[in-house]
Amino acid sequence: MITIRKSEDRGHVDHGWLNARHSLSFAEYHDPAHMAYSVLRVINEEVIAGGGGFGMHAHRNMEIVTYILSGALRHQDSLGNWSVISAGDVQRMTAGSGVKHSEFNDSTDEPIHLLQIWLLPAENNLPASYEDRHFSIEEKQNRWCLIASPEGENALNMHQDVRLYASLLSAESTLTMDIGVKRFAYLQVAQGQVLANGMMLNAGDAAKIEQETVVEIKAQIDVELLWFDLPVIVFN
Repeated sequence: MITIRKSEDRGHVDHGWLNARHSLSFAEYHDPAHMAYSVLRVINEEVIAGGGGFGMHAHRNMEIVTYILSGALRHQDSLGNWSVISAGDVQRMTAGSGVKHSEFNDSTDEPIHLLQIWLLPAENNLPASYEDRHFSIEEKQNRWCLIASPEGENALNMHQDVRLYASLLSAESTLTMDIGVKRFAYLQVAQGQVLANGMMLNAGDAAKIEQETVVEIKAQIDVELLWFDLPVIVFN
């Protein structure tokens, strides 16, 4: 079963400096039908104007992944980390027992486009931690690139039974993904247009996938994709 979440049906806020769409309930956007999917709690598509950003603020007990599509993001946190991440970079922050951080567009005039992802951790009150890594175009081109997993596996270390993959798929190219027994999957089209088992998804669309054994994805134009391999957990 594949359930499409259309881009235009997402929650939307526009504060001028921030234009964001929320696939799952977040901040002022509340939809009982879209509170979470498995352990995926937040997936926001954000465009932050030049000079804009979020001042120092706190998080607890959440795995936070930031995936940069274009532009550069300046990060600083209470653990002493300072970094600038740009297109191709992925950041993982375990909020755990508590962390404060700030996020600002590193440019004063160019926007930044990113996906911010929150996942519920397998265990609360873990020590807070941070890491980021660059994944090259070659690593993602027309293949699935593992970018986060509980084992690390040359990827970011996720404190949850989740494996996150990214791909840059050229027009007319095809990828498949096998879905394990008793697993959910979530496909996010970051950019472009694809057919997923014959169902059309455009930029910003997502698919919740259950009780499927394999999904075939064919790019209609050049696309950028994220694939979440998730445990079967129903959020109440």
